[in-house]
Amino acid sequence: MSINIDSKFITLIGTPLSQSFAARMQNKAYAAMKLNLHYFYTEADSQNLEEIINGIRYMPSFIGCAITKPNKVAVMPYLDELDPFCEKIGACNTIVKKGNKLIGYNTDGYGFYQSLIENKIDIKKNSFFCFGAGGAGHAMCSILAYYGAPKIYISDLYQESADSLVNKINKNFAPVATAVPYQDFTKIQNCNVVLNASGIGMGKTIAESPLPEEYIQNNQFYFDACYNPAKTKFLLNAEKKGCKILNGLMMSLYQGAEQIRLWTGKQAPIEAMRQELLDIISE
Repeated sequence: MSINIDSKFITLIGTPLSQSFAARMQNKAYAAMKLNLHYFYTEADSQNLEEIINGIRYMPSFIGCAITKPNKVAVMPYLDELDPFCEKIGACNTIVKKGNKLIGYNTDGYGFYQSLIENKIDIKKNSFFCFGAGGAGHAMCSILAYYGAPKIYISDLYQESADSLVNKINKNFAPVATAVPYQDFTKIQNCNVVLNASGIGMGKTIAESPLPEEYIQNNQFYFDACYNPAKTKFLLNAEKKGCKILNGLMMSLYQGAEQIRLWTGKQAPIEAMRQELLDIISE
């Protein structure tokens, strides 16, 4: 669909973005829905985030924007209103414009939850270990607590980030989270599901994993929020040990579909979006 005076826009703000499939997936959906709506990338960190957000606020052609690393927590002070779940999570990945008012939501948790259900992971019957307490870690661990996970261990390079997320979960959802010092892997053996929300394994860290191979047990399930590469070092090591693995592709699909519902008020064409993602992978 060509761009004209009636076109509306959404941009994804974060860095790095070269690995993202979001624009193709989203634009496939808008074409299927016959909407004159276009999704594109804005690669930016938190340094000038307030100015970027205010620019979107006052440009009538924008209906909102998407937020990714490293801006999901940093963007929150610049918004006028937060959805209650977004506020409890403490991270925002979706901004909807109502006039010049900006409202923050978080669809990452929804996407993560749907991808686990699709893979028959019973949240109430499993204990979880999560690497990363940034925006993705906030959403993933919070949704686990919300749906009844009995235990969640959280580790981050920055101890204060892990402590902060643990405190939010235990206060806002259920007292099930415990912070683990960075590179302390002793709790891994107590967990059925191991999550990587740290971003390690993508971009410049593509050859790295947050977990040494020797701590992996073959009866565990490994999930990485990254989907490009399709198998990070974290997932490759787990697969080599005989573990079931899952990347963040379906999480991206379901969270993106929920974003479309928030931005347009219409149900997203899930199968068209899924097919576009599969086409990208096959290429």
